[in-house]
Amino acid sequence: MIKAVNGLSTAGGVGLDVDETGWELRSAVRVVPPARPRKLAKVPFVELADGRLQGVVSSGSDISRVYVSSISAGEHGYNCRTNNNRPCGGLRGAPCKHLRALVDEAVLQYGPQRVARYLRVEVEEGGDLVGALDGAPESADAAVVFSRFLRHLSYLEVPGTTMPVPELHWFPSTGVAR
Repeated sequence: MIKAVNGLSTAGGVGLDVDETGWELRSAVRVVPPARPRKLAKVPFVELADGRLQGVVSSGSDISRVYVSSISAGEHGYNCRTNNNRPCGGLRGAPCKHLRALVDEAVLQYGPQRVARYLRVEVEEGGDLVGALDGAPESADAAVVFSRFLRHLSYLEVPGTTMPVPELHWFPSTGVAR
């Protein structure tokens, strides 16, 4: 199928209109800008994926320790474990500070409405999203989330190139060769 964007052919990558919105029309994943900029030191990785809000939260006491935290959508079951798959000591029947930090950073990244909608929870404007959750601790494998985090870190080591990179096919290629 040959498609024209602003009069230019998109067949075979020749004549692509990368300065306009042509890449958005061909992209498999819509690029959504963050709701607000966030600092990555405390929560370097946060995502809405696999039916959970999940991510990695840095330890406040040990630089070599991180916590893998998650909250499931719908049931609101939550889990927080170290990168060595040990349970979080602050998880005592209520969400710990790592889970709260994860939610705070998700709100910065995606916006409060999107996070609440994904988790399927009703929260008033400016309300406490964590307080609105009605879940309980659940068992979850931290290794899956942690390996996704490590894979994302590996993207930082990919050298700059103007050639397509299969692992990054979902990123727009605008401005690479300028």
